[in-house]
Amino acid sequence: MKAVIIVEKYLINEQERVDNLHIEGLKIIQNKKYFRYGIDAVLLAWMAGEKAKYNNKIADLGTGSGIIPILLANSGMKTIHGLEIQESIADMAQRSVSLNGLDAEVNILVGDIKEPPKFFVNETYDMVVSNPPYMNEGEGHASPVREVAIARHEIFCSIEDVSKTAAELLKMKGKFYLVHRPHRIVDIVCSMRQNRIEPKRIILVRPYLGKDPNMVLIEGVKGGNPGIKFEEEIVVYDEDGKYTQQILKIYKKVV
Repeated sequence: MKAVIIVEKYLINEQERVDNLHIEGLKIIQNKKYFRYGIDAVLLAWMAGEKAKYNNKIADLGTGSGIIPILLANSGMKTIHGLEIQESIADMAQRSVSLNGLDAEVNILVGDIKEPPKFFVNETYDMVVSNPPYMNEGEGHASPVREVAIARHEIFCSIEDVSKTAAELLKMKGKFYLVHRPHRIVDIVCSMRQNRIEPKRIILVRPYLGKDPNMVLIEGVKGGNPGIKFEEEIVVYDEDGKYTQQILKIYKKVV
């Protein structure tokens, strides 16, 4: 008989709630005032998970709510370390890990992407993933809620910082997976190459057919040979505003 989990014991203030991920009973704790996960995290977990092996050692830089480690652990990955600079967010993420019974697979640590804790040993990771802030400091309107501003804007780290740390953590031929905005693609590719990560695969994501892409998924390989492949684009919603068959298939593959 499956044990009944009392979710309330994982909540520490009235702003927090437990949301159903609608994936194999997985749940996540989110604060109503803070930045909440989106489909970009699910797509990144799918892209990385397709290539990951159960014994891979994986780092998630800027883990936020912990959604990506939770999804990867649920799909069979055994060693995943999430790094988050905001202590309150990291604590919430670790409670989500515990809520899903994944403490043996996932460890969330507090630290700066620019200078990770010594726990993150260089050149020992098979894979690094990141869903970093999309906007530089001077771009767009920063939220007055500090936690949201940090998640959206490059206040504590830039794409160059993420690429540099990813390269340091990865083994040779290790893979780096990133989700970002298409208008930053030149910055992304340049920063990856400067740090010995060769971009190998790009997938553009459109909200609707005929609309401009609003996300880009990129795979890079540390020490990889030049040569990049643009793969089939992803369209998120159909004309009725429902998930396309592409997205429904991706949700099935994430688990």
